[in-house]
Amino acid sequence: MSTIWRNWAGNEEARPRRLLRPATTADVATAVTDAVREGLRVKAVGAGHSFTGVAVAPDVQLVLDRLDEVHAVDAESGLVTVGAGMPLWKLNPLLAAHGLALEILGDIDRQTVSGAVSTGTHGSGTAFGGLATQVRALELVLADGSVVTCSAGERPELFAAARVGLGALGVLTRVTLQCVPQFALHARDSQLPVEETLERAQELADADDHFEFFWFPHSTTTLTRRFRRLPGDAPLAPIGGFARRLDETVSGLGFEALNRIGTRVPALVPPFARFAARAMSAREWTDHSYKVFASVRDVRFHEGEFAIPREHAVDALREIKRWVDASGEPVSFPLEVRFAAADDIWLSTAQGRASCYIAFHQYHRMPYERYFRACQDILGGYGGRPHWGKMHDLDAGELRPRYPHFDDFVAQRDALDPTGVFTNPYLDRVLGPAPQAAVRRAGG
Repeated sequence: MSTIWRNWAGNEEARPRRLLRPATTADVATAVTDAVREGLRVKAVGAGHSFTGVAVAPDVQLVLDRLDEVHAVDAESGLVTVGAGMPLWKLNPLLAAHGLALEILGDIDRQTVSGAVSTGTHGSGTAFGGLATQVRALELVLADGSVVTCSAGERPELFAAARVGLGALGVLTRVTLQCVPQFALHARDSQLPVEETLERAQELADADDHFEFFWFPHSTTTLTRRFRRLPGDAPLAPIGGFARRLDETVSGLGFEALNRIGTRVPALVPPFARFAARAMSAREWTDHSYKVFASVRDVRFHEGEFAIPREHAVDALREIKRWVDASGEPVSFPLEVRFAAADDIWLSTAQGRASCYIAFHQYHRMPYERYFRACQDILGGYGGRPHWGKMHDLDAGELRPRYPHFDDFVAQRDALDPTGVFTNPYLDRVLGPAPQAAVRRAGG
């Protein structure tokens, strides 16, 4: 019986014919060459924290957890090369030991470096791009089994594509990151009325180094999070152990219990959401950057997220709120709103424009389809680009006009992997099928 793989949320699964755990780039090249000879498809998987089928492996699954070495650290330049399977939660303290840090992180650290880069993981901060903007070089195994490197100066078109490559161009085996000197963050959580947050959203986004907010659609309160960057030797005042455990209990077991009750009695979801909004605590603390950026997310959920031009953020949020109120849909999780700078990566959701990210969630045991469809349609009306690791049902025809370099990316894919060695149903949908996929199938 084949092994069953499931992602973190449990909404995607695979039954690969073959599961391999390569320890070296050469092992990956051998696995790809063997698969090509047998007409099989290959997909690499990291931590499985994507909500889409981007990493689903129909034939050969490469688990990259053994590719987790630190290959090079240059503390003076800040350049660090790591194996593609290095998880962020492991990388961050390793960097700190060298007096370094990643310039920006998302709000969780469970992903591998390759998974976070390939799907366009981002944080929040109007002066900062996503994690892929910190990449300075990549090593990939291509569909013919060859090993190549790319950077701004070496194969620049491949580099422009592969920094958010969806696993469609090859298997990432090493990543070189531009790190910065270690720094601390002063964090301030505070509640604000929804109307004040919306009226001041653009001002608040620019007022601190990093700003985001959470809003339960059934409530009139937001939790705002503001982070200010401090030198690495700044005095620290971390959250105490008891307070941290209490927070994790309230946001973990306590929130899980409310959601389970709401699943059985949907009419209780709106008052529970209002209670959860009021319970979000105001506090301040200072700690190493990676300990502030990332938080624990123990309650499982489904998630979609779209990037829209920053200037449309408030209009889009008001439209989602109107839909929730009119539909009566019980929404048990908050909207999460973040901001990021424009970048030049071909399939980055922030390519060419300063962006606002609006993420919508629903408890994993509750129906989500109608709510997610409404959010997708509303945000699509503002040119929304879906996060590649989060749920949507758009196809290549709908995505092409939203990305100026969409056809450039597909041309790279078609040239490097014409028979679709690295494809799967998700990539066939969002990019279109590889031009010679029938040739690979005939070889199996």
